[in-house]
Amino acid sequence: MPIADRENRIPCALCPLAGCRGLRPLNSIQVEYMERFKKGELSVDRGTQVLVQGQRSAHVFTLLEGVLIRFKLLEDGRRQIVNFMFPGDLIGLQAAMGEPLAHGVEALTGARLCVFARDRFAELIKNHPELGYDVIWLAAKEEEALEEHLVALGQRTARERIAYLAVFLVQRAIETGLSEGHSVALSVTQTQIADMLGLSLVHTNRTMQALRQANLISWNFNEIQIGDMDAAREFARFDQPEATRRPYL
Repeated sequence: MPIADRENRIPCALCPLAGCRGLRPLNSIQVEYMERFKKGELSVDRGTQVLVQGQRSAHVFTLLEGVLIRFKLLEDGRRQIVNFMFPGDLIGLQAAMGEPLAHGVEALTGARLCVFARDRFAELIKNHPELGYDVIWLAAKEEEALEEHLVALGQRTARERIAYLAVFLVQRAIETGLSEGHSVALSVTQTQIADMLGLSLVHTNRTMQALRQANLISWNFNEIQIGDMDAAREFARFDQPEATRRPYL
């Protein structure tokens, strides 16, 4: 996958992430540093693997536009989706440690990513320890999200799982400028929903129909709509997150 040259990339001073209400903009000194630290940009189509499970990556990414999925492949080909990645998320942090990746990352939509050289992260932490702290914060938030997903798999009913996932995706879309209301245009297949929530395809289909008939969540191939976010949260037993602006690189 080619990386865009420096002349064709978006300048860090004009980063579209700075306008997202759920993200915390970098200060002017950090922006100047990241302009030098950034290696380039990468544009990918839906379905492209950005990171491949089992391989080492020379790069770490910040998602600039689009949505990605992080997944784990089993030896028999089955797949468990473990998280959805939205603009501002740091992709491939495990790669920064130089280890083979325990997961893969695929573009759910067309996407654009900022590219950073893995072997320069020690320099970033040394020169800007506050950015190093932000990397730790992002890793902690990723762990927190995975804990919620684990609870969804282990303790929620099928209807609660799908309601939880819908609320999670719409909330992340609102925070990152992909949605203005309680809906998001996002192409997620029922197979992908089943891969995330540990449900059969038939069970997923029936459960989504039941949620639609209950006027709780309307989810089709192209869009998720939630009429009453508070009611959906209560049904899914998913608390409103604290209003914290996420950092990004």
